[in-house]
Amino acid sequence: QVQLVESGGGLVQPGGSLTLACVASGLTTTFDAYRMSWYRQTPGKEREMVADFDIVNRNRPFYGSAVKGRFTISKDNAKNTVYLQMNNLEPGDTGVYYCTARRYGQWWGRGTQVTVSS
Repeated sequence: QVQLVESGGGLVQPGGSLTLACVASGLTTTFDAYRMSWYRQTPGKEREMVADFDIVNRNRPFYGSAVKGRFTISKDNAKNTVYLQMNNLEPGDTGVYYCTARRYGQWWGRGTQVTVSS
């Protein structure tokens, strides 16, 4: 059973930065065989994908329109870890951020809270 543990959330002022990390365990094959993504659940909105490695398109990073140009997804295959660097944060980025892994199924972490407020 794949397990995902997110970390790095917290309270930050508008314009600030945070880096989230997600460590995967229980993998049945190498980490790079999984499609890793970040989603978020913001108040009053449906869960949305924030960033993703498009495994169909040579693992090219894909970003949601709301975060494009501000967020960067990266991963370290040796550490089974995917990161989300978030810059120029806005109050609208407040929410719970989830890491997911997909390979013949989809697994979710429990999420980490990000609050952007002055």
